Amino acid sequence: ALLDKHFINGALVPPVKGRYLDVVDPSEESVWGRSAAGTVEDVNAAVASAKNADYTWSKTSGTERAVVLRAIADAVEKNKPELADKEAVNSGKPLQEAAWDIDDVVGCFRHHADLAEALDKKQGKIVDVGMEEFETRLFWESKGVVGIIVPWNYPLLMATWKVAGALAAGCSIVLKPSELTPYTAVDLAVIAHQQAGLPAGVLNVVTGFGPDVGAPLTAHPDVEKIAFTGSTATGSRIMGTCAADIRNVSLELGGKSPIVVFDDVDIDVAVEWLMFGIFWTNGQICSATSRAIIHERIAPRVFARLQEVCAQVKACHPLTPELPDKAYIGPLISAAQYQRVLGYIEGAKREGASVLCGGGRPADAPPKGYYLAPTVITNVEPHMTIWKEEVFGPVLVVKTFSTEEQALALANDSCFGLAASVLSKDEVRAQRMVRGIKAGIAWVNCSQPCFCQAPWGGVKRSGIGRDNGEYGIESFLEVKQVTTYKTKEPWGWYIAPGFTRPAPQQSKL
Repeated sequence: ALLDKHFINGALVPPVKGRYLDVVDPSEESVWGRSAAGTVEDVNAAVASAKNADYTWSKTSGTERAVVLRAIADAVEKNKPELADKEAVNSGKPLQEAAWDIDDVVGCFRHHADLAEALDKKQGKIVDVGMEEFETRLFWESKGVVGIIVPWNYPLLMATWKVAGALAAGCSIVLKPSELTPYTAVDLAVIAHQQAGLPAGVLNVVTGFGPDVGAPLTAHPDVEKIAFTGSTATGSRIMGTCAADIRNVSLELGGKSPIVVFDDVDIDVAVEWLMFGIFWTNGQICSATSRAIIHERIAPRVFARLQEVCAQVKACHPLTPELPDKAYIGPLISAAQYQRVLGYIEGAKREGASVLCGGGRPADAPPKGYYLAPTVITNVEPHMTIWKEEVFGPVLVVKTFSTEEQALALANDSCFGLAASVLSKDEVRAQRMVRGIKAGIAWVNCSQPCFCQAPWGGVKRSGIGRDNGEYGIESFLEVKQVTTYKTKEPWGWYIAPGFTRPAPQQSKL
């Protein structure tokens, strides 16, 4: 079932003002269902619910929270077929990709259960402060109520990266999914509370548009932190709002990530990773390695193989069953996104770039749907818009290089710094390159592997903070130092007798 309500205080509730929005199936270009269109009243109710739940949830042990997190993982795993189908249809990605996403959701909750248990073990950690009169211990406490805002390209997985970390830390949550892909976020809340024993109010979901839900959630004084994944422009507005009253933010934003291909690679291996880095999830990935920097000596062979293999990728309905030796691409998320990507392609041609392959609707595409063929654009120069701006579609832009120094300069020629990839059989050179590229994530001889055990986030305009792993849970925690005076001797600064003060030292200034 497609749930068209918010989830607040452990129950499905209709929007206060009775407003709903249409949710479109991008493969059919038609309305698939409806979703609650929240307003500030719904946000206020959800925040109040989370604040009330925080009084008890934040005081649970990590071990107690781990039990719930593992139960959520088990329940999601049990509901995988339905969740994967919804993710595929709603986001347009092929079913096999959506199913992989649900597996990652399960693994993420289980990993964060381990982190919650580990949190108990380090509570009260002693810090050597160099004075035996004092004992200093560290304790990690939840930030309180957090607002989480996530995009449409990985609806449930992006939510889970933040929700799992926040729950493990003991935070209560108000989650806003994208208005384009609202359903599995509501499903997660229902599953967590009804099948996994999460207390009422700990996870609330309010669906709707950014200005109506995201803005009041970001501005709410009882929300101690906003965790956001999305565009750099929206991230900047969120940061500005939270700056007004000094509230915490973590931002995972856009990217224009490079993939550098040296001339010692196997051509087929290179083409595989070039394509996987940009055409997976229909090219709608913040970390997509969308700028290919290819050694001029092998560029003609790479181009020829790209043309050949891209032509073999089949446009399909998202629920098309997986077949051996077949690669699929689904529709883009919406008509607006489809036109936006086509606009970038046309702009590149006007600026003098060449379309090697793709650039429009695939010949084998179903009659309806926002399908775009895998596109490779050559003769690109760094001043061109398509080199500088995030397209968020299946579009690979290519620039050639002749020296390692030139490749490094091109790789760093971006205001973004989310991810980067280097393909080379020379391990020393590859490691030298990835250490020189300014990015939060770097891959050697691959592109796009992502693990919930490792930190995820960028530098420069790609954001602030990290999701996943111990770095992710830390973003939902505040560390408190507790220092105790241990000796029975009086301090004696004002009332004698006191301890022997250190002798004054001669200034070296």
